[in-house]
Amino acid sequence: MWFQLKSAMLPALLSILFLAPGALCAFGYTSSGGNYIIDAASSNTLVFSVSQSSCDIKSIKYRGTELQYGSQGTHINSGLGTATVSISQITGSSKYIKVTCVTSTLTHYMVVREGDSTIYMATYITAQPSIGELRFIARLLPDKLPSEYPYGDVSNTNAASSAVEGSDVYLVNGQTRSKFFSSTRFIDEDSHCVYGGTDLIHVCIMTPQQESSSGGPFFRDIDSNNAGASTNLYNYMNSGHAQTEAYRTGLHGPYLMTFTRSGVPGLKSVDVSWFGELGVTGYVAASGRGTVSGTATGVQSGLQGVVHWYNSAAQYWAKTSSSGSFTSPLIKPGTYTMVLYQGEFKIASTSVTVSAGRTTNTNIAGSLGAAHKTLFKIGEYDGKPTDFRNADKIERMHPSDSRMSSWGPLIYTVGSSPLSDFPMAVFQSVANNIVTIKFTLSSAPAAATLRIATTLSFAGSRPQATINGWKGAAPGAPSKIDSRGVTRGTYRGYGEIYDVAIPSGKLVAGSNTITISSISGSSGDTFLSPNFIFDCVELYTA
Repeated sequence: MWFQLKSAMLPALLSILFLAPGALCAFGYTSSGGNYIIDAASSNTLVFSVSQSSCDIKSIKYRGTELQYGSQGTHINSGLGTATVSISQITGSSKYIKVTCVTSTLTHYMVVREGDSTIYMATYITAQPSIGELRFIARLLPDKLPSEYPYGDVSNTNAASSAVEGSDVYLVNGQTRSKFFSSTRFIDEDSHCVYGGTDLIHVCIMTPQQESSSGGPFFRDIDSNNAGASTNLYNYMNSGHAQTEAYRTGLHGPYLMTFTRSGVPGLKSVDVSWFGELGVTGYVAASGRGTVSGTATGVQSGLQGVVHWYNSAAQYWAKTSSSGSFTSPLIKPGTYTMVLYQGEFKIASTSVTVSAGRTTNTNIAGSLGAAHKTLFKIGEYDGKPTDFRNADKIERMHPSDSRMSSWGPLIYTVGSSPLSDFPMAVFQSVANNIVTIKFTLSSAPAAATLRIATTLSFAGSRPQATINGWKGAAPGAPSKIDSRGVTRGTYRGYGEIYDVAIPSGKLVAGSNTITISSISGSSGDTFLSPNFIFDCVELYTA
């Protein structure tokens, strides 16, 4: 009787075992309904399907739970439309399944390693996509993955009551929100994730390096957005969002989308050295790369030194130690411009040639120019509007947000006002278009220079200064960035510096007043009017 009972129960028990979340299945792939079905055979099961005609990911099941949004796929750009899609199984140091999707100018790879709940990817391009940006976007179910890490609600536009600006900045529960507010500087990127559910699933994007992207170490772009219909997770590789250099082609990646129940994974734990076993076009293994090491000097105390290497094919960066020493990441061979920043402010540039299998020793020394006598300085030359009014909020909300402090007009008194009494930005059609600086001099100097360092200009805006009623020359228009900036949470552009030569007799002993306003041949309304962002303002004599 007991044996018969156990025999009768066996099929049901086996069914429960193989259908249960986390149950192991065989590593491999099958073909069904025009899709490749890929099973990672991981302890926390990952099974996903890829369209054989478009390269779209059509289904993602993690631990038996469907995570993929049904109305649109997970894909490159907004979908490739049609592609030549192939699949193969490779045995190397591990077992791999590689999906290859080919168009006339793009090859996209998706790789699964046996036992690993991760989709590893790389995207090789010979031309920038016609839509103007290169991105990977995972469109996932918001009821399963409603939350965003590390951004919280700033980019959650679900239940938006109205649009604040264009079709990408919205009002939600009285707060401005946008997908653009989910961004982190490349140099600081680790994991960005969407997560949720009683099982607390995290789906995270990690990019070990952005060598083929454009923008440098301080560039930032969209990471995630709960848009209501879907929760979207991105890896932006090239875009026109506050673009400051030409796009790069070649291999973007490897990058990865990982699925976990163990919290947020760390980028330092990622090893993609095995990618060299897969025959990925454009991949350069560690043995084919070199490094640069040396010492950086001239960085102001209290500011982080950053060394940046770039040419038309690649970009890299490294932070300096407290003593100024640095070592680059592994770099592809070639000749690079090598730049030193204090914070994000450029203070030196040189050239270096990198050879495979070698470390090149090159020091770099920074300077802020010729020695001079500072009469006053507001802020620091760090390439950012650090500590100025609303600088602590601008990356995560629109300048119109009710949580912003008043933009002014503001009066800053040298020696007594806090930096928060100085605006981070001046908007030509907002009440703060005259910034007033009051200061006292013990004696009238001869000729002097007013230096206004900026980080970003929109619509041709640049500063014009008036000193005790004497108006300085109107500077020429800066290089144009064809993109919104500060209203999308971005403060970094080309970083123009404007020097106003003040003739002798214009500054006096005692009280003095300088006003700075925006000028431009363009126009616009409120926060989309011409505007610029301050970095530092200094008055000095030779």
